[in-house]
Amino acid sequence: MSSQKAFVGVDVGTGSARAGVFDATGKLLAVAKRDITMWREAGDVVEQSSDQIWQAVRASVHEAVSSSGVSITNIAGVGFDATCSFVAVEKDGSPISVSPSGDPKRNIIVWMDHRSAIEAEEINAGTHDVLRYVGGRISPEMETPKLLWLKRNLPEAYAGADYFFDLPDYLTWRATGALDRSICTVTCKWTYLAHEKRWDKNYFTAIGLAELADEGFARIGTSIVEPGTALGKGLTAQAALELGLPQGTAVGASMIDAHAGGVGTLGGKVDDENLAVENRLAYIFGTSACSMASAKEPIFVSGVWGPYFSAMIPGLWLNEGGQSAAGAAIDQLIEMHPAKGKAKALAQAAELSLVAWLDLQVQNKCKSLSDAIDLAKDLHVVPEFLGNRSPYAEPDARAIIAGLGLERDVDNLISFYVGGLSGIGYGLKQLLDRFATQGVAIKLIVASGGAAQSDLVCQMLADTTQTSVALPNTPEPVLLGSAMLGAAASRHFQSLGDAMRDMSGSSRIFKPAGQHVIIKHNRRFRAFEVLQTSGRVVRNLI
Repeated sequence: MSSQKAFVGVDVGTGSARAGVFDATGKLLAVAKRDITMWREAGDVVEQSSDQIWQAVRASVHEAVSSSGVSITNIAGVGFDATCSFVAVEKDGSPISVSPSGDPKRNIIVWMDHRSAIEAEEINAGTHDVLRYVGGRISPEMETPKLLWLKRNLPEAYAGADYFFDLPDYLTWRATGALDRSICTVTCKWTYLAHEKRWDKNYFTAIGLAELADEGFARIGTSIVEPGTALGKGLTAQAALELGLPQGTAVGASMIDAHAGGVGTLGGKVDDENLAVENRLAYIFGTSACSMASAKEPIFVSGVWGPYFSAMIPGLWLNEGGQSAAGAAIDQLIEMHPAKGKAKALAQAAELSLVAWLDLQVQNKCKSLSDAIDLAKDLHVVPEFLGNRSPYAEPDARAIIAGLGLERDVDNLISFYVGGLSGIGYGLKQLLDRFATQGVAIKLIVASGGAAQSDLVCQMLADTTQTSVALPNTPEPVLLGSAMLGAAASRHFQSLGDAMRDMSGSSRIFKPAGQHVIIKHNRRFRAFEVLQTSGRVVRNLI
């Protein structure tokens, strides 16, 4: 077994928990994955179980470390990231059900759950100063609307919970017993004002959650620390036994999954794009899409979350945009198509996922990746199945597809796929345009996430946004970002910035195509915006 120091990164996404083991240069040594359960109910209800997630984490860590060839005595640090989901527990960790079903296991309101849309709208009707730091409007994906929903609809659960956590902070608490919350989670999702190091008591009182303020915010966090800060005394005896690691192994303060992806990619080396981090956009393309820009000073961008101080890179302000459905939107488009069954059979015969098979078909049909847009033909997609997160902050927006005919063949399914990818790219272009109006000059998109691991996708993003795209060579950038948190906590590196510098690898660059392709995308982008505006008009009529 290797005697070199290694670090474990744990990532809990929407559908799975994963663990990766990395050496001090950022090389991935092993990875393991376990699926996690998600319950869906009417009324935009999506729930999970914290106990079941922890069991998936345990199994993933055991397998990854065992497969890595690294002795457990050489695992120097552990970092966690997760979706920004809401967790309710008692002091001993027992789950407090947040489910209308009453199922005691279901104590997590998943980030994509929009049950608190009414509460979010009520909050947005007020003149609360904290809203300036969430792009002017709070989202039902954030935690204070969820807290208000819980108090109104399940008052016994609200009163009986000893702690409310963001899922990343729940994981570090489960690992260390430390109640410290990460600046990343509470600033981005709970309205903590990191630049002033305080909660706004007046806000909680005004929206109907005065008791949280009266308690001194004990249930949502009194000790707020930067990501990568060493927590408690490291792994507790119980957590060490469960994870198969030594007691006392350093654990770093956590991050939201997309933000860990930003940490795992923004420090990467790009040969001909020697740009400051302020000119790089971290774009994490998974089930949803998250786009994160950093700045030395606070920049207020309408419809874009933030500015958040030190929420991703210590000392820098973060603005966060994206779409609630990205990879999920592509999946939905495919599921809707009558040729799905035939295509799935062909994909299975080729031992590929359906999306990977479609991606390959597109590449086989085109002389160059940039020519793929021609396969969309007259099909235009505004893929806002779960609303527009940014730059318009319209959670009630829905997808629009124009150009449908009676086709039922695989070629038309391919048109759906390309049309959906271009629609996601145009949504990103809108965000970059909004950033530009506020002086945020993004010159490089650094892509990561499962859906970005495709040359076609990266070239499509470059062409639709007319901005170069870098794809880091690391196969697991989100896990790498989490491992960097553990590396910083272990003091193997003096800071998270040092870990980013030394553990990040190189990237491949995809440059926008020539003028003839730009003209095509400019026309399609105008069509995209016409459809998007029409959807807004229709919603206002009903």
